[in-house]
Amino acid sequence: MRIISGKYKKRKILPPKNLKVRPTTDMAKEALFNILHNNINFKETTVLDLFSGTGNISYEFASRDCKSVTSVELNYRNYSFIKKTIHEFDLNKIEAVKTNVFVYLKHCNRQFDLIFADPPYALSEITEIPKLVFKHSILKKDGLMIIEHSRETDFTEVTEYIQTKKYGKVNFSFFKSNL
Repeated sequence: MRIISGKYKKRKILPPKNLKVRPTTDMAKEALFNILHNNINFKETTVLDLFSGTGNISYEFASRDCKSVTSVELNYRNYSFIKKTIHEFDLNKIEAVKTNVFVYLKHCNRQFDLIFADPPYALSEITEIPKLVFKHSILKKDGLMIIEHSRETDFTEVTEYIQTKKYGKVNFSFFKSNL
């Protein structure tokens, strides 16, 4: 796994083998960030990264000099790896939070310009993520939310849904805040 662009381009991320994660593939990550590069100003963007896993996506946003990145992960080993990588790479714009994503969303009192969620594909509550984000106004006006998921998940009934982009087995559904 590597950081594909920005200040830390080509830096390798070497998570321990015992982490139970499914990192976003480099191909899908590169395609996603090409889309984002043409649609957002990273330096002005506050990011919420849900189900952070190894922190792979958080590092990409920090490497592109986002204003701030909040990385939410429940698993202690994953969280510890994120904290270690933040320290090793001096990624002071990333704040790691160890908690359940659904608890975080229900009690979040901040708003973000961009939210990225990469839940386990088999998570039965996956469709609750946009409901909670929009119910609690966590995404700023004209903000963008992206959820990575398998082809079996369908978000087309969500009012704020825009489109889904497919890269191999990886699907990214995009949502826009209408506030």
